[in-house]
Amino acid sequence: MTRRELDAAGITDPALRAAYTDCRRLNARHGRTYFLATRLLPVERRPAVHALYGFARWADDIVDDLDSDATTAERAGALRRLAERLDSGLRLGGSPEPVVHALAHTARRYGIDHRHFTDFLASMRSDLEVTDYADYGELRRYMHGSAAVIGLQMLPVLGTVVPREEAAPHAAALGVAFQLTNFLRDVGEDLDRGRVYLPADLLAAHGVDRGLLLWSRATGRRDPRITAALRAAAGLTRGVYREAAPGLPMLDPVSRPCIRTAFVLYGGILEAIADDGYACVHRRAVVPPVRRAAVALDGLARVAAARLTAPRRPAGPAGPERARRHEAFAPTVEETTVEGTTV
Repeated sequence: MTRRELDAAGITDPALRAAYTDCRRLNARHGRTYFLATRLLPVERRPAVHALYGFARWADDIVDDLDSDATTAERAGALRRLAERLDSGLRLGGSPEPVVHALAHTARRYGIDHRHFTDFLASMRSDLEVTDYADYGELRRYMHGSAAVIGLQMLPVLGTVVPREEAAPHAAALGVAFQLTNFLRDVGEDLDRGRVYLPADLLAAHGVDRGLLLWSRATGRRDPRITAALRAAAGLTRGVYREAAPGLPMLDPVSRPCIRTAFVLYGGILEAIADDGYACVHRRAVVPPVRRAAVALDGLARVAAARLTAPRRPAGPAGPERARRHEAFAPTVEETTVEGTTV
């Protein structure tokens, strides 16, 4: 399938094809939910998504790999070298480093603002020093770089039926909603890394602090105060999904099934956490395979419907390797209820 994706995208240079293939492997290995959703995109757009995800995964692994015994200083050095490669790659349009090479090509092809990548790395650097957040406003400022910019990077690849700036706030909110979902799911694992991503004031409102979370993690014992705080965090996260939902019908119709599938699957993680009694300090909640399969099949049906009605147009990014894009569609509203939200 990799060859088909690259051929459809018009990517012919052997080194560039190898770079995108490396990124795709990272996506398939580390991002099961997102990789599944990516499979619903038009085939020619998938390499760009793999490049964006591959770069984000690489930086995140530098910061968070629990299997590495690298010191904070060594991780900071690795991030600094990555930033230097990124800066050079974006200026030159390519890099000897495969992931940066693919990213630079994608950024140029789709006109992605370079600030989104530098903002992302700034948040990754802060993870080496900041271990908790006083309130949601402080956390949201961190998530601008760690999550919102991911949605903004994706938007040119997905395409829109409205001016991009109109869809941008919703795309940014969706990135934040996905990350908040991950924070809730991974509370225990983040504690093992010495971090608490849930706002301290939200926890304190329910009588919870880092010490209580660490006690619960270490002993395996539950506490109703923790359950109440995690339930409140889930409610906060659902509110961000509601911020994001109006952006789905603003997307190019052939991209909507991909993002809607990710929206439903990540919302399903919140359901799985609730079904597991908010035990995420102790274990990671998982969406049942049957549920994942049902959502994927629904996505495939929507893909087929969208492609039957979508005129194929070559109007895409400038350059000899421009992607086939689908522009100027009248938006249609897909009525599906997810976590109390009509999408």
